[in-house]
Amino acid sequence: MTSRRGFLKAVSGAAVAAYAGYPLRARAADDQPLVVAGKDGMIVRSYRFLDLETPVEYFNNWITPAPHFFVRNHMHEPTTFDSQAWTLRIRGEVEKPLTLNMAGLRKLEKHSLVNTLECAGNGRGLQNPRVPGVQWGRGAVGTARFAGPRLRDLLEQAGVKPGGKHVSFRGLDEVPGEVPPFIRSIPIEKALDADTIVALEMNGAPLPKHNGFPARVLVPGWIGAASCKWLSEISVLEKEFEGNYMNPGYRMPNQPVKPAETVKSEDTHPLTALNVKSLISSPGDGSTLKSRTVHVQGVAWAGEADVTVVEISVDGGATWQPGELGHDQARYAWRLWSYQWKAPKDGEYVLMSRATDSQARTQPPQPVWNPSGYLNNAIDPVRIHVQS
Repeated sequence: MTSRRGFLKAVSGAAVAAYAGYPLRARAADDQPLVVAGKDGMIVRSYRFLDLETPVEYFNNWITPAPHFFVRNHMHEPTTFDSQAWTLRIRGEVEKPLTLNMAGLRKLEKHSLVNTLECAGNGRGLQNPRVPGVQWGRGAVGTARFAGPRLRDLLEQAGVKPGGKHVSFRGLDEVPGEVPPFIRSIPIEKALDADTIVALEMNGAPLPKHNGFPARVLVPGWIGAASCKWLSEISVLEKEFEGNYMNPGYRMPNQPVKPAETVKSEDTHPLTALNVKSLISSPGDGSTLKSRTVHVQGVAWAGEADVTVVEISVDGGATWQPGELGHDQARYAWRLWSYQWKAPKDGEYVLMSRATDSQARTQPPQPVWNPSGYLNNAIDPVRIHVQS
């Protein structure tokens, strides 16, 4: 394998070029501009390390098409390269360190699953008071069918030693300057789960570059940061990886904290599974409807749990009625839902949705504030005007 720097280049400019050549429409949102690319309609949250958000009106399919799947990058993407030259190393607390190429991975049994992947910071831009980080709205989430060998099959080939308790992942991101590399770990139990895979495919095709080509870890039901993209190295460790993206990054306070309150690192724990959450995809916030017959629809998900109920309010949360869940379902995947409503008269209305899951968790009315704005799953109001 050639040297890392000779093999890769920083591509912030190239990433933007992928969306260049199309009409752009800029609009202001507080102190951070949003730029919508005309090609796929994706909201560009960051040009430096390409971060793309999906407009919520696209959440009307069980499977999110790849061009509409959100993109989260912590550093520069690797340039496009020949997958035949790519290798994956497995090392650390193993009996037989391995180096596998794409052909070797494809010889292993393929496992397929549908998973809702959500950035831990989804909804951060809705926190009050404001917290630092990419100011995601509601669309840093998507659902796709991923396929590839089970991670446990690779670990069994390598032979995990008794002291192996955690597994870390590193990708081919190009690290700029003094920025620490993006490395995270998961407990060995989750690594050995039958549904944790090294994904080579997304929606029946090779992974798109922005979503991790040629391979990414897929840790189902957990925050997106656990599913390392452009995977190049797997390490079995005796303890949780110690690095910036494990601590202080991607952690939650052990106890509720007041807005703007400082939290010590020792009083936090790493983020793992997603919360229960729902969104209204249609009608859009601020829309004017020409009919009093309103079709309300959206999506709901719950990480490792199952969505059991989605309720809809058309009066700002005063009363709630059950919505109808869609037929498509799978563990770790969101459910589509819908609700038919007849507005009694023209005027202003506030629509809301709230989901409950198999762990008896229900969306809270307000965000649970934390210093990084993680896991915001508060009930989201949508304001409409009916003018029939």
